[in-house]
Amino acid sequence: MSRPATPHTPRSTPIRNPTARTRLLLQNEPVHDGPCNHGTFSPRPQSPPGSSPAFGPPSFRGIRGIEREGSIRSDSGRSWPLGKSATTNYLAEQHGVRNPRLTYWMYYIPCLSWIRQYKSRYLLGDTVAGITMASFYIPIALSLSTNLAHLAPTHGLYAFAIQPLIYAILGSCPTMAVGPEAAGSLLLGSAIRLSNAHHGEVSDEANGQLASVITATAGAIALCAGIVRLGFLDSVLSRPLLRGFISAVGWVIFVDQLIPEMGLQELAKHDHVTHASSLTKIVWLFKKFGKAHQLTFTLSFVCFSIIMVGRYLKQKLGMRAPYIVFLPDRFLVVVLSAVLTYALAWDEQGVSILGKIDTGKFKFHFPFRASHFTHFQENFSTSFLIAVLGFFESVVAAKSLGSKLDNANISANRELVALGTANILGGCFQALPAFGGYGRSKVNIATGGQTPVSSVVLSLCTILCIVVLLPYFYYLPRCVLSSMVSVVACSLLEEAPADIRFFLSIKGYSEVLMMALIFFTTVVWSLELGMAVGVGISIVQVIRHSTRARIMILGRVPGTDIFKSAEDFPEEIEHIEGCLIVKIPEPLTFANTGELKNRLRRLELYGTTQAHPSLPRMRSVENNRNVVFDIHGVTSMDGSGTQVLKEIVSSYVARGVHVFFSRVPPPHSPLFELFENSGIVSIVGGRGHFVDSVEEALRMTEIEGNGGGDESGNGGGGTGRSGRDGRNSGHGSRREDADVDEAVMV
Repeated sequence: MSRPATPHTPRSTPIRNPTARTRLLLQNEPVHDGPCNHGTFSPRPQSPPGSSPAFGPPSFRGIRGIEREGSIRSDSGRSWPLGKSATTNYLAEQHGVRNPRLTYWMYYIPCLSWIRQYKSRYLLGDTVAGITMASFYIPIALSLSTNLAHLAPTHGLYAFAIQPLIYAILGSCPTMAVGPEAAGSLLLGSAIRLSNAHHGEVSDEANGQLASVITATAGAIALCAGIVRLGFLDSVLSRPLLRGFISAVGWVIFVDQLIPEMGLQELAKHDHVTHASSLTKIVWLFKKFGKAHQLTFTLSFVCFSIIMVGRYLKQKLGMRAPYIVFLPDRFLVVVLSAVLTYALAWDEQGVSILGKIDTGKFKFHFPFRASHFTHFQENFSTSFLIAVLGFFESVVAAKSLGSKLDNANISANRELVALGTANILGGCFQALPAFGGYGRSKVNIATGGQTPVSSVVLSLCTILCIVVLLPYFYYLPRCVLSSMVSVVACSLLEEAPADIRFFLSIKGYSEVLMMALIFFTTVVWSLELGMAVGVGISIVQVIRHSTRARIMILGRVPGTDIFKSAEDFPEEIEHIEGCLIVKIPEPLTFANTGELKNRLRRLELYGTTQAHPSLPRMRSVENNRNVVFDIHGVTSMDGSGTQVLKEIVSSYVARGVHVFFSRVPPPHSPLFELFENSGIVSIVGGRGHFVDSVEEALRMTEIEGNGGGDESGNGGGGTGRSGRDGRNSGHGSRREDADVDEAVMV
């Protein structure tokens, strides 16, 4: 079966040393009818004559313009700067990419793309969105820096001045709003408190240098992960793990802020409960409630209530009255509380105020110095947790938000590079760690933001605040900042009940148990231990899933050549006397072949992998005289998987069992070469035991049973074939391909 002609007829210029991907494209393999879900490179229906090729050339002998492997020259003479990707080179030339170098750099530096697409009508919305976000989140930045990170207020502002600007250049999500988060700030503050307790350094300068090291290290971890393409790891951390940990962080933050909101900071230091667990603090607060400063507590409660009511109104009335999202409730609370404190002299009545703040100081401080190596060693785990949490939330937000711009492809790896670079540069100016946030990004979109220009406006407003406006925050009460952080803590807690109800509704008790375990571990012991327990559980679950061999026993639907799972469709199929038909629907690797022997043994004894091994044999030995492996889904094997399969086949042959492989790859494919080089082909009796379909394998079992087999490897009579060398790669019965994949994998 030949491919249809394409409108492009390349000249004959062979490719030297084709890669594994180009070899797949070189295979001229006919397709089969019906759906196919066993891999990216499954055969697909051919394009109609005259259509453009979608995945590559019909043959890589003769791609016009190839001068060396991995590089082409377009008609304009410019070369495509993509290493050894012959497939990309071919597609670029076929579709007429005029400026390949610019296309390449636009992918990795997205600002080169969105600047070219920017329209003047976007400017008003982006400007309004940036100013609105500044009015919302500049007070939050002050709160996170002073109350959670235990730093000067300017460190939180630096995170809104630097990181969003860098992300606007390198980030792949145009509407993502980058800034400091409560969880990362709390982890940073915990590390600073522990370092102060250990080293006795309590100066603002020393704490700023430590923050610089932690932020830059978190950025370096994210950058390295992006460079080595570890973006797929966002799938390793499960939703229950993150929900349990984020809820615990919200609880810890809320309890911590109760102390300054009640005006009990000095008493807490005297009683040594500042570094205690949340449970200890709750008990202590109940005992000391009568000693709370009344004015401070009242002011905190009023500010907290105003902000919570504002959030509720925005959520409920946002659809009917969209303009309500522009209400700067936090900014108004900050301004009014500072004005009232100044006018009524609340600072003289015991209310703690922010005080004098130095303005306009952007000091460059390189964090990776030899003198900071001790800080790097002691706080690497904290930096790693900050990077993991920030990356996961950023990627989830980026994929949820998407983009309205053309060609704005959201990539987890590019997100890691952008966020890592932003935090390394932020660390050079002693900023808090900053990552993308879903809630902040939704505010950006709701107020008119459409491109990264809104992030640039946010950075410019923050820089203006640092240079000009900071002296006007002198009379801002610290308890007001604490009340804002408490609102953030409530936002971290409010999604947990919905997740719990969902998991209970689907009887996902293990997920609820995981959430509870991580929550109580974090609350009772520490943030680091809670996260470590959660990550450990998730990794164990992933390993358990990947090491489980998904094999199934097949039976035939009477009167047809369709084969289905005997476990899932026991009433619809019939077993073939004397034959055990086993489907292996996935690649064989060292991970999933560990239990393959035991699971095959269960199929031999019981006809199912779900039976307990303590039961006596339920399947006769006579039913296992022939074993047919359907390996249509085995697209690859590593050395360990090949070795285990050889041992299994050798064991069957030693017991006098005839072994056949059906729906096998072409004779000269890398996978079939593994079968030959490992000796599996010679062990089972030659290439004649490798056939196109399960039906053909069953006919071969009858021939073998009648003594008509040909040990030379050329197959038996009556098969209508003369061995594997001259076979067509059509995979036998086409209906079989469509229906056998309906079986649920064990």
